Amino acid sequence: MTTPARRDFLQSSLAAVSAGLLANPLASAAGTDAASDDLLRVGVIGCGGMGSNHLKLLSERRDVQVTWVCDVDQQRLATAVQNVQMGSGTAPQSTGDLRRLLEDTALDAVFIATPDHWHAPAAILALNAGKHVYVEKPCCHNILEGRLLADAVARSGKRLQVGTQSRSTECVRAGIERLKKGEIGEILVAKAWNSQRRGSIGHSQPAAPPEHLDFDTWLGPAQPVPWRPNLLHGVWRWWYDFGCGDIGNDGVHDIDVALWGLEVTSHPSRVTCFGSKSFFDDDQQFPDTQYAVCEYPIAGNPAGRTRQLIFEQRIWSPYVQEGYENGAAFYGTEGMLIMGHTKGWSLYGPRNKLLAEQTGAMDLPAHHQNFFDSIRQSDVQINADVLAGRLAATVVHLANISARTGAVITFDPDQERITSSEQAHSLTRRQYRDHWATPVTQ
Repeated sequence: MTTPARRDFLQSSLAAVSAGLLANPLASAAGTDAASDDLLRVGVIGCGGMGSNHLKLLSERRDVQVTWVCDVDQQRLATAVQNVQMGSGTAPQSTGDLRRLLEDTALDAVFIATPDHWHAPAAILALNAGKHVYVEKPCCHNILEGRLLADAVARSGKRLQVGTQSRSTECVRAGIERLKKGEIGEILVAKAWNSQRRGSIGHSQPAAPPEHLDFDTWLGPAQPVPWRPNLLHGVWRWWYDFGCGDIGNDGVHDIDVALWGLEVTSHPSRVTCFGSKSFFDDDQQFPDTQYAVCEYPIAGNPAGRTRQLIFEQRIWSPYVQEGYENGAAFYGTEGMLIMGHTKGWSLYGPRNKLLAEQTGAMDLPAHHQNFFDSIRQSDVQINADVLAGRLAATVVHLANISARTGAVITFDPDQERITSSEQAHSLTRRQYRDHWATPVTQ
């Protein structure tokens, strides 16, 4: 299911790779390679959807060598090997078991573009193996996994970049800088939205998985369920056990930008979310219509004032909201800024006077570049670090928990515990089966 916004993003990212390489001092003239001591050897885990886009860009770089590809689908794995060889001239090693990849001591970093339920387990394994990690969003399938992931980053001393590309996109960064300069005054409310037309996943019955798919490895540490035709590929995101709904798919990008501009550095203290299936008659378990409100205490404020984050989702709507299918709005005491992170932004003063605007497309190559620069240079800051990833993912998880339980959630940001309901708190973690990838504390 590729939306117009997603198509625009992918097209602009792939088109921008040439400019990204030219801007990279390690990308030399055709036919020559980067100095061997600067060459980074990377592996890609999960070679479908977003993984294939990473492979396209990475294979064309001169300062990076894709030495491994990993996928549980043998057809996708074979395609990934071919694509890397076409882009770089050298075929990578391939495997369906990520442990083989992580055993390679020459491997510097991994890109993880698996289903959501594998994001944190695979990232933790990679960090424990001494690899730098680029992991797709959301960085965790539940709140506890986010804490375990942060602990693994701190323990390993390695770099971790979350795949929220807005953080490295010049247009978005310019808009956020305007907010930080106080051009719309004190920002008390930010709103993010995901309004687009999705397709139905239909209804299906359990069946035998195709022979080219290692379904047991795909399940990983999750509790076993039967394979069914509307579970793979891509459709897993609508099932509780494997995805986080569209709020955790496209919505988390917009939530991340909204939190960035709101300048919060902790989790919310109170969350409520109305969410239901108002449109689709199919097997997907997450809401197709969702409205969430999160409150963030303002540090050092004895009056108890809060900042608010609002999230709206309608994945059956063919209409844009405030000019953008996916976006974020910032409401300050002296104006507002409306942003579509794949298109641009407009800044307004009192009485809706337009003061500034800028257009620009999402820049995936820049996000890659920031990741690689941070590996090579210790003083380069990761743009989408594990804290930013966790703050956005926690909003996703708390909103989904509130929608599932019908409860207004009181959350302890420091202890990362829902204090208002044991039933709700039980959903901040998951039950794993006995599996080698189950995240554990160390």
